[in-house]
Order: sequence, then structure tokens, then C-alpha cells
Amino acid sequence: MQQATLTSKGQITIPKSVRDSLALHAGDKIEFILTHDNQVLLKPVTKKVDDLFGCLFKADRPAVDIAEMDELLKQKIRTDFS
Repeated sequence: MQQATLTSKGQITIPKSVRDSLALHAGDKIEFILTHDNQVLLKPVTKKVDDLFGCLFKADRPAVDIAEMDELLKQKIRTDFS
């Protein structure tokens, strides 16, 4: 069994073996689920590429090709930093 100590700021360090098992890295989000019997489940919050598919699509907006997007970004950078 792995243990951690709660700091005065309410922080804990997740033991390395647990981080490795859950494939957690710095900056990852973690969900704490409180069960009916006051136990806590620790669950990594993950997003799959498939979950994001189509999130930028807008039916009323025409598609932009990569070359056009690059040109628009260059123009924006020129105007913002000149």
C-alpha cells in the first residue's frame, strides 16, 4: 500500500509507483471521486484524439487550407508585433 502525507497547504505527492501505473505526468489533470463510504478514487482525466474530432468544425464557416492558414497567421503576427 502506498501512502502520502498532506501538507499544511493541502497538497500531497502521489507516489512514483502510482504515477507510473496511471501514466501521470506533470500538468496532467486528476479527478477525485468521493464514494458513499467516504473513500476517494483517484482517476486521471484523459482526452482521446477521437473525443476532439470535429470540435472546431462550424457548418457556416468555409474550410481553410493550410497554406491560407499560414498566410493569415503571418499577417496577424506582422500586425501585432510591428
